[in-house]
Amino acid sequence: MAKKKEETVVEETKETKNKKAKSNNTHEVVIKIEGETWTKALDKAFAKKQKTAKVDGFRAGKVPRDIYEKNFGKESLFLNAADACLQEAFMKAMDESKLVPVVQPSVDLKSIAEDGAEFIFKIITKPEVKVKKYKGLNIKPEKVEVTDEEVNHELGHLLERYTELSTKEDGAVENGDVAVINFEGFKDGVAFEGGKGENYSLEIGSNTFIPGFEEQVIGMKVNEEKDLNLTFPKEYGVADLAGKDVVFKVKVNEIKQKVTRELDEEFFEDLGMEGVDSEAKLKEEIKKSIEAQKEMDVENKYIDTILEEVSKNVEVDIPQEMVDEEVDRLLGRFAEQMKMQGISLDLYYQFTQSTETDLRNQLEKEGYSNVLYRLMLEEITNLENIEISDEEADKEAEELAKKYQMDKEDFLKEFGGVDMVKYDLQMRKTIEKLKELNK
Repeated sequence: MAKKKEETVVEETKETKNKKAKSNNTHEVVIKIEGETWTKALDKAFAKKQKTAKVDGFRAGKVPRDIYEKNFGKESLFLNAADACLQEAFMKAMDESKLVPVVQPSVDLKSIAEDGAEFIFKIITKPEVKVKKYKGLNIKPEKVEVTDEEVNHELGHLLERYTELSTKEDGAVENGDVAVINFEGFKDGVAFEGGKGENYSLEIGSNTFIPGFEEQVIGMKVNEEKDLNLTFPKEYGVADLAGKDVVFKVKVNEIKQKVTRELDEEFFEDLGMEGVDSEAKLKEEIKKSIEAQKEMDVENKYIDTILEEVSKNVEVDIPQEMVDEEVDRLLGRFAEQMKMQGISLDLYYQFTQSTETDLRNQLEKEGYSNVLYRLMLEEITNLENIEISDEEADKEAEELAKKYQMDKEDFLKEFGGVDMVKYDLQMRKTIEKLKELNK
Protein backbone atom coordinates (compact mmCIF):
# COMPACT_ATOMS: atom_id res chain seq x y z
CA MET A 1 0.00 0.00 0.00
CA ALA A 2 1.41 3.38 -0.99
CA LYS A 3 2.01 5.86 1.77
CA LYS A 4 -0.28 8.85 1.88
CA LYS A 5 1.33 11.89 0.34
CA GLU A 6 2.43 14.40 2.95
CA GLU A 7 0.33 17.55 3.11
CA THR A 8 1.02 20.87 4.82
CA VAL A 9 -1.86 23.21 5.55
CA VAL A 10 -1.39 26.90 6.42
CA GLU A 11 -4.48 28.82 7.49
CA GLU A 12 -5.58 31.69 9.68
CA THR A 13 -8.05 30.54 12.32
CA LYS A 14 -11.55 31.95 12.54
CA GLU A 15 -10.62 33.41 15.92
CA THR A 16 -7.76 35.36 14.38
CA LYS A 17 -9.99 36.73 11.63
CA ASN A 18 -12.40 37.95 14.27
CA LYS A 19 -9.54 39.71 16.07
CA LYS A 20 -8.38 41.65 13.02
CA ALA A 21 -10.55 44.60 13.93
CA LYS A 22 -8.64 44.88 17.22
CA SER A 23 -5.14 43.97 16.09
CA ASN A 24 -3.83 43.35 12.60
CA ASN A 25 -0.40 42.21 13.79
CA THR A 26 -1.44 39.11 15.76
CA HIS A 27 -1.70 36.04 13.54
CA GLU A 28 -2.56 32.44 14.30
CA VAL A 29 -1.13 30.06 11.73
CA VAL A 30 -2.18 26.41 11.66
CA ILE A 31 0.28 23.81 10.40
CA LYS A 32 -0.81 20.21 9.89
CA ILE A 33 1.79 17.49 9.83
CA GLU A 34 0.64 14.18 8.38
CA GLY A 35 1.56 11.48 5.89
CA GLU A 36 5.13 10.22 5.72
CA THR A 37 6.50 12.85 8.11
CA TRP A 38 4.00 11.88 10.80
CA THR A 39 4.58 8.14 10.23
CA LYS A 40 8.33 8.60 10.69
CA ALA A 41 7.71 10.67 13.82
CA LEU A 42 5.57 7.86 15.28
CA ASP A 43 8.30 5.35 14.44
CA LYS A 44 10.85 7.54 16.19
CA ALA A 45 8.57 7.91 19.20
CA PHE A 46 8.13 4.13 19.43
CA ALA A 47 11.90 3.54 19.22
CA LYS A 48 12.33 5.86 22.19
CA LYS A 49 9.52 4.31 24.22
CA GLN A 50 10.65 0.77 23.37
CA LYS A 51 13.92 1.23 25.28
CA THR A 52 12.14 1.49 28.63
CA ALA A 53 8.83 -0.32 27.98
CA LYS A 54 8.22 -3.23 30.34
CA VAL A 55 5.95 -6.04 29.16
CA ASP A 56 5.86 -9.51 30.69
CA GLY A 57 7.64 -12.05 28.51
CA PHE A 58 9.86 -9.53 26.73
CA ARG A 59 13.26 -8.12 27.56
CA ALA A 60 13.66 -4.38 27.88
CA GLY A 61 14.11 -2.85 24.44
CA LYS A 62 12.69 -5.92 22.63
CA VAL A 63 8.93 -5.32 22.85
CA PRO A 64 7.38 -5.59 19.34
CA ARG A 65 5.39 -2.59 18.06
CA ASP A 66 2.03 -4.41 17.99
CA ILE A 67 2.49 -5.72 21.54
CA TYR A 68 3.52 -2.27 22.79
CA GLU A 69 0.46 -0.62 21.22
CA LYS A 70 -1.83 -3.32 22.61
CA ASN A 71 -0.52 -2.70 26.13
CA PHE A 72 -0.04 1.06 26.11
CA GLY A 73 -2.14 2.25 23.20
CA LYS A 74 -1.13 4.09 20.04
CA GLU A 75 -2.00 7.35 21.78
CA SER A 76 1.03 7.00 24.07
CA LEU A 77 3.26 7.80 21.07
CA PHE A 78 1.43 10.91 19.91
CA LEU A 79 3.00 13.58 22.15
CA ASN A 80 6.55 12.34 21.55
CA ALA A 81 5.88 12.33 17.82
CA ALA A 82 4.48 15.87 18.01
CA ASP A 83 7.61 17.05 19.83
CA ALA A 84 9.74 15.52 17.08
CA CYS A 85 7.76 17.45 14.42
CA LEU A 86 7.63 20.80 16.22
CA GLN A 87 10.75 22.36 14.65
CA GLU A 88 9.70 21.36 11.13
CA ALA A 89 6.19 22.69 11.75
CA PHE A 90 7.67 25.99 12.92
CA MET A 91 9.87 26.33 9.85
CA LYS A 92 6.88 25.64 7.61
CA ALA A 93 4.79 28.23 9.44
CA MET A 94 7.49 30.85 8.87
CA ASP A 95 8.11 29.86 5.25
CA GLU A 96 4.53 29.58 4.05
CA SER A 97 2.97 32.42 6.03
CA LYS A 98 5.74 34.84 5.01
CA LEU A 99 5.27 36.56 8.38
CA VAL A 100 8.19 38.23 10.18
CA PRO A 101 7.80 37.86 13.97
CA VAL A 102 8.96 40.58 16.34
CA VAL A 103 8.92 38.24 19.35
CA GLN A 104 9.41 34.51 19.72
CA PRO A 105 6.20 32.84 18.42
CA SER A 106 4.22 30.72 20.84
CA VAL A 107 2.70 27.35 19.91
CA ASP A 108 -0.25 25.22 20.99
CA LEU A 109 -1.29 21.77 19.90
CA LYS A 110 -4.67 22.15 18.17
CA SER A 111 -5.32 18.45 17.55
CA ILE A 112 -3.47 15.16 17.51
CA ALA A 113 -4.50 11.74 16.24
CA GLU A 114 -3.22 8.63 14.51
CA ASP A 115 -3.21 10.38 11.12
CA GLY A 116 -1.39 13.55 12.13
CA ALA A 117 -1.04 16.62 14.36
CA GLU A 118 -2.07 20.25 13.99
CA PHE A 119 -0.06 23.07 15.57
CA ILE A 120 -1.29 26.64 16.11
CA PHE A 121 1.52 29.20 16.00
CA LYS A 122 0.75 32.64 17.40
CA ILE A 123 2.93 35.06 15.47
CA ILE A 124 3.22 38.71 16.46
CA THR A 125 4.36 40.97 13.64
CA LYS A 126 5.44 44.59 13.81
CA PRO A 127 2.48 46.83 14.61
CA GLU A 128 1.53 49.79 12.44
CA VAL A 129 3.16 52.99 13.72
CA LYS A 130 1.92 56.49 12.94
CA VAL A 131 4.17 59.39 13.94
CA LYS A 132 1.93 62.43 13.57
CA LYS A 133 4.56 65.01 14.50
CA TYR A 134 8.28 64.78 15.09
CA LYS A 135 9.62 68.11 13.77
CA GLY A 136 9.69 71.65 15.10
CA LEU A 137 9.10 70.82 18.75
CA ASN A 138 11.60 73.50 19.81
CA ILE A 139 13.44 71.40 22.41
CA LYS A 140 16.83 72.67 23.52
CA PRO A 141 19.41 71.17 25.86
CA GLU A 142 20.15 72.76 29.21
CA LYS A 143 23.26 74.90 29.51
CA VAL A 144 26.14 73.38 31.43
CA GLU A 145 27.66 75.45 34.22
CA VAL A 146 30.15 74.47 36.91
CA THR A 147 30.28 76.56 40.08
CA ASP A 148 33.20 77.14 42.43
CA GLU A 149 31.18 75.44 45.16
CA GLU A 150 30.95 72.25 43.09
CA VAL A 151 34.69 72.30 42.40
CA ASN A 152 35.52 72.82 46.09
CA HIS A 153 33.06 70.09 47.09
CA GLU A 154 34.72 67.60 44.72
CA LEU A 155 38.16 68.71 45.94
CA GLY A 156 37.03 67.87 49.47
CA HIS A 157 36.01 64.37 48.34
CA LEU A 158 39.38 63.95 46.62
CA LEU A 159 41.26 64.94 49.77
CA GLU A 160 39.09 62.54 51.76
CA ARG A 161 39.99 59.66 49.42
CA TYR A 162 43.67 60.38 50.05
CA THR A 163 43.20 60.80 53.78
CA GLU A 164 45.84 59.05 55.87
CA LEU A 165 45.30 57.22 59.14
CA SER A 166 47.52 57.74 62.13
CA THR A 167 47.46 55.86 65.41
CA LYS A 168 45.66 57.71 68.16
CA GLU A 169 47.97 57.54 71.15
CA ASP A 170 45.53 58.87 73.75
CA GLY A 171 41.83 59.32 74.14
CA ALA A 172 38.78 57.27 73.19
CA VAL A 173 37.00 56.25 69.99
CA GLU A 174 35.19 59.17 68.34
CA ASN A 175 32.84 59.39 65.40
CA GLY A 176 34.93 59.28 62.20
CA ASP A 177 37.76 57.28 63.80
CA VAL A 178 38.74 53.80 62.69
CA ALA A 179 38.57 51.33 65.57
CA VAL A 180 40.58 48.12 65.12
CA ILE A 181 38.55 45.60 67.08
CA ASN A 182 38.06 41.95 67.99
CA PHE A 183 34.40 40.97 68.24
CA GLU A 184 32.20 37.91 68.63
CA GLY A 185 28.41 37.69 68.65
CA PHE A 186 26.27 35.46 70.86
CA LYS A 187 22.57 34.60 70.75
CA ASP A 188 21.18 33.02 73.91
CA GLY A 189 24.75 32.57 75.10
CA VAL A 190 25.83 30.62 71.99
CA ALA A 191 28.21 32.06 69.39
CA PHE A 192 26.56 32.31 65.97
CA GLU A 193 28.15 31.73 62.58
CA GLY A 194 29.63 34.78 60.84
CA GLY A 195 29.60 36.85 64.00
CA LYS A 196 33.32 36.80 64.78
CA GLY A 197 36.25 38.91 63.62
CA GLU A 198 39.78 39.81 64.72
CA ASN A 199 41.66 43.05 64.09
CA TYR A 200 38.72 44.30 62.07
CA SER A 201 39.04 47.95 60.97
CA LEU A 202 35.66 49.55 61.61
CA GLU A 203 35.09 53.13 60.51
CA ILE A 204 32.77 54.69 63.06
CA GLY A 205 29.85 56.34 61.29
CA SER A 206 30.03 54.14 58.21
CA ASN A 207 26.97 52.14 59.36
CA THR A 208 28.75 48.96 58.35
CA PHE A 209 27.44 46.97 61.31
CA ILE A 210 23.87 46.61 62.60
CA PRO A 211 22.24 49.67 64.22
CA GLY A 212 23.66 50.53 67.63
CA PHE A 213 26.98 48.68 67.25
CA GLU A 214 29.15 51.59 66.18
CA GLU A 215 27.41 54.01 68.55
CA GLN A 216 28.28 51.81 71.53
CA VAL A 217 31.94 51.54 70.47
CA ILE A 218 32.24 55.34 70.72
CA GLY A 219 33.97 56.23 73.99
CA MET A 220 35.90 52.95 74.31
CA LYS A 221 39.67 53.11 74.83
CA VAL A 222 42.53 50.88 73.66
CA ASN A 223 42.45 47.44 75.33
CA GLU A 224 39.01 48.13 76.76
CA GLU A 225 36.48 45.29 76.53
CA LYS A 226 32.73 45.72 76.46
CA ASP A 227 29.50 43.75 75.92
CA LEU A 228 27.16 45.38 73.39
CA ASN A 229 23.50 44.47 73.79
CA LEU A 230 21.87 44.76 70.37
CA THR A 231 18.91 43.60 68.30
CA PHE A 232 19.16 42.51 64.68
CA PRO A 233 16.75 44.28 62.28
CA LYS A 234 13.55 42.35 61.56
CA GLU A 235 14.34 42.40 57.83
CA TYR A 236 17.87 40.97 58.33
CA GLY A 237 18.78 38.41 55.66
CA VAL A 238 19.54 35.54 58.07
CA ALA A 239 16.25 34.15 59.41
CA ASP A 240 17.77 32.80 62.66
CA LEU A 241 19.01 36.29 63.58
CA ALA A 242 16.28 38.55 62.17
CA GLY A 243 14.69 40.51 65.01
CA LYS A 244 16.68 38.61 67.66
CA ASP A 245 18.46 40.02 70.71
CA VAL A 246 22.21 39.33 70.74
CA VAL A 247 25.35 40.25 72.66
CA PHE A 248 28.59 41.25 70.96
CA LYS A 249 31.78 40.99 73.02
CA VAL A 250 34.13 43.69 71.73
CA LYS A 251 37.74 44.59 72.45
CA VAL A 252 39.45 47.70 71.03
CA ASN A 253 43.01 46.89 69.92
CA GLU A 254 43.89 50.21 68.30
CA ILE A 255 42.33 53.56 67.43
CA LYS A 256 43.21 55.37 64.24
CA GLN A 257 42.23 58.90 63.32
CA LYS A 258 42.02 60.48 59.90
CA VAL A 259 44.62 63.07 58.97
CA THR A 260 43.56 65.44 56.20
CA ARG A 261 46.18 65.87 53.51
CA GLU A 262 47.66 69.22 52.59
CA LEU A 263 47.82 70.42 48.97
CA ASP A 264 51.60 70.16 48.95
CA GLU A 265 54.20 68.66 46.64
CA GLU A 266 53.94 65.24 48.25
CA PHE A 267 50.16 65.15 47.67
CA PHE A 268 50.48 66.07 43.99
CA GLU A 269 53.09 63.33 43.55
CA ASP A 270 50.74 60.81 45.15
CA LEU A 271 47.89 62.08 42.98
CA GLY A 272 49.89 61.28 39.85
CA MET A 273 47.95 63.55 37.47
CA GLU A 274 50.14 64.67 34.60
CA GLY A 275 50.83 68.41 34.64
CA VAL A 276 48.99 68.97 37.92
CA ASP A 277 51.35 70.46 40.50
CA SER A 278 49.31 73.24 42.08
CA GLU A 279 45.91 73.88 43.60
CA ALA A 280 44.88 76.06 40.64
CA LYS A 281 45.74 73.35 38.08
CA LEU A 282 44.01 70.68 40.17
CA LYS A 283 40.84 72.75 40.39
CA GLU A 284 40.94 73.28 36.62
CA GLU A 285 41.13 69.51 36.04
CA ILE A 286 38.31 68.93 38.53
CA LYS A 287 36.21 71.55 36.72
CA LYS A 288 36.82 69.84 33.36
CA SER A 289 35.83 66.49 34.82
CA ILE A 290 32.61 67.84 36.36
CA GLU A 291 31.85 69.67 33.12
CA ALA A 292 32.31 66.51 31.02
CA GLN A 293 30.03 64.51 33.33
CA LYS A 294 27.40 67.26 33.31
CA GLU A 295 27.53 67.49 29.51
CA MET A 296 26.96 63.76 29.24
CA ASP A 297 24.07 63.89 31.74
CA VAL A 298 22.52 66.88 29.95
CA GLU A 299 22.88 65.15 26.57
CA ASN A 300 21.17 62.00 27.88
CA LYS A 301 18.39 64.06 29.44
CA TYR A 302 18.03 66.07 26.21
CA ILE A 303 17.61 62.89 24.16
CA ASP A 304 15.14 61.45 26.68
CA THR A 305 13.11 64.67 26.52
CA ILE A 306 12.99 64.62 22.71
CA LEU A 307 11.95 60.96 22.64
CA GLU A 308 9.30 61.52 25.30
CA GLU A 309 7.84 64.56 23.48
CA VAL A 310 7.81 62.86 20.08
CA SER A 311 6.21 59.74 21.61
CA LYS A 312 3.21 61.86 22.66
CA ASN A 313 2.45 62.22 18.95
CA VAL A 314 2.65 58.51 18.13
CA GLU A 315 -0.24 56.13 17.51
CA VAL A 316 0.61 52.46 17.93
CA ASP A 317 -0.97 49.40 19.50
CA ILE A 318 1.96 47.63 21.18
CA PRO A 319 1.37 43.92 21.82
CA GLN A 320 1.97 42.90 25.44
CA GLU A 321 4.26 40.14 24.18
CA MET A 322 6.74 42.75 22.92
CA VAL A 323 6.73 44.47 26.30
CA ASP A 324 7.13 41.15 28.13
CA GLU A 325 10.15 40.25 25.99
CA GLU A 326 11.74 43.63 26.74
CA VAL A 327 11.07 43.16 30.45
CA ASP A 328 12.82 39.77 30.16
CA ARG A 329 15.85 41.56 28.72
CA LEU A 330 15.82 44.21 31.48
CA LEU A 331 15.46 41.50 34.10
CA GLY A 332 18.48 39.67 32.67
CA ARG A 333 20.53 42.88 32.70
CA PHE A 334 19.51 43.55 36.30
CA ALA A 335 20.52 40.00 37.26
CA GLU A 336 23.96 40.54 35.69
CA GLN A 337 24.39 43.81 37.62
CA MET A 338 23.50 42.07 40.87
CA LYS A 339 25.86 39.21 40.04
CA MET A 340 28.73 41.68 39.64
CA GLN A 341 28.00 42.78 43.22
CA GLY A 342 28.01 39.17 44.40
CA ILE A 343 24.23 39.04 44.86
CA SER A 344 21.94 36.50 43.22
CA LEU A 345 18.34 37.36 42.32
CA ASP A 346 17.09 34.97 45.01
CA LEU A 347 19.18 36.80 47.59
CA TYR A 348 17.95 40.16 46.26
CA TYR A 349 14.34 39.03 46.65
CA GLN A 350 15.12 37.88 50.18
CA PHE A 351 16.77 41.17 51.15
CA THR A 352 14.03 43.32 49.63
CA GLN A 353 11.20 41.00 50.68
CA SER A 354 9.93 41.01 47.10
CA THR A 355 9.31 38.53 44.28
CA GLU A 356 10.12 38.26 40.58
CA THR A 357 6.57 39.47 39.88
CA ASP A 358 7.25 42.62 41.93
CA LEU A 359 10.47 43.28 40.03
CA ARG A 360 8.81 42.67 36.65
CA ASN A 361 6.06 45.13 37.60
CA GLN A 362 8.73 47.73 38.44
CA LEU A 363 10.36 47.20 35.03
CA GLU A 364 7.07 47.24 33.09
CA LYS A 365 6.99 51.00 32.46
CA GLU A 366 10.61 51.10 31.28
CA GLY A 367 9.98 48.06 29.09
CA TYR A 368 6.96 49.69 27.44
CA SER A 369 8.86 52.96 26.83
CA ASN A 370 11.82 51.12 25.30
CA VAL A 371 9.55 49.28 22.85
CA LEU A 372 7.62 52.45 22.03
CA TYR A 373 10.80 54.46 21.37
CA ARG A 374 12.27 51.66 19.24
CA LEU A 375 9.17 51.40 17.03
CA MET A 376 8.94 55.18 16.83
CA LEU A 377 12.58 55.59 15.79
CA GLU A 378 12.27 52.83 13.19
CA GLU A 379 9.31 54.64 11.61
CA ILE A 380 11.14 58.00 11.63
CA THR A 381 14.13 56.25 10.06
CA ASN A 382 11.85 55.23 7.18
CA LEU A 383 10.25 58.67 6.91
CA GLU A 384 13.66 60.37 6.75
CA ASN A 385 15.20 57.68 4.51
CA ILE A 386 18.13 57.17 6.86
CA GLU A 387 20.26 54.32 5.55
CA ILE A 388 23.59 52.84 6.60
CA SER A 389 25.94 51.48 3.95
CA ASP A 390 27.94 48.28 4.38
CA GLU A 391 31.09 50.41 4.40
CA GLU A 392 29.80 52.57 7.27
CA ALA A 393 28.79 49.50 9.27
CA ASP A 394 32.15 47.85 8.68
CA LYS A 395 34.03 50.97 9.77
CA GLU A 396 31.86 51.27 12.88
CA ALA A 397 32.52 47.62 13.75
CA GLU A 398 36.27 48.18 13.45
CA GLU A 399 36.15 51.26 15.70
CA LEU A 400 34.01 49.54 18.32
CA ALA A 401 36.23 46.46 18.30
CA LYS A 402 39.26 48.70 18.83
CA LYS A 403 37.46 50.57 21.63
CA TYR A 404 36.71 47.33 23.48
CA GLN A 405 40.15 45.89 22.63
CA MET A 406 38.68 42.94 20.79
CA ASP A 407 39.28 41.19 17.51
CA LYS A 408 36.74 42.45 14.97
CA GLU A 409 35.25 39.00 14.31
CA ASP A 410 34.98 38.26 18.02
CA PHE A 411 33.30 41.62 18.58
CA LEU A 412 30.75 40.99 15.83
CA LYS A 413 29.96 37.60 17.30
CA GLU A 414 29.37 39.17 20.72
CA PHE A 415 27.41 42.14 19.35
CA GLY A 416 25.10 40.09 17.15
CA GLY A 417 26.64 40.50 13.72
CA VAL A 418 27.14 43.34 11.27
CA ASP A 419 23.36 43.78 10.84
CA MET A 420 23.08 44.66 14.54
CA VAL A 421 25.92 47.16 14.16
CA LYS A 422 24.11 48.66 11.16
CA TYR A 423 20.83 48.86 13.10
CA ASP A 424 22.49 50.45 16.14
CA LEU A 425 24.23 53.05 13.95
CA GLN A 426 20.97 53.75 12.12
CA MET A 427 19.13 54.40 15.40
CA ARG A 428 21.87 56.77 16.59
CA LYS A 429 21.75 58.67 13.28
CA THR A 430 18.00 58.95 13.61
CA ILE A 431 18.34 60.44 17.09
CA GLU A 432 20.86 62.95 15.75
CA LYS A 433 18.37 63.81 13.00
CA LEU A 434 15.65 64.35 15.60
CA LYS A 435 17.93 66.75 17.46
CA GLU A 436 18.45 68.76 14.25
CA LEU A 437 14.73 68.84 13.48
CA ASN A 438 13.67 70.03 16.93
CA LYS A 439 16.10 72.81 17.84
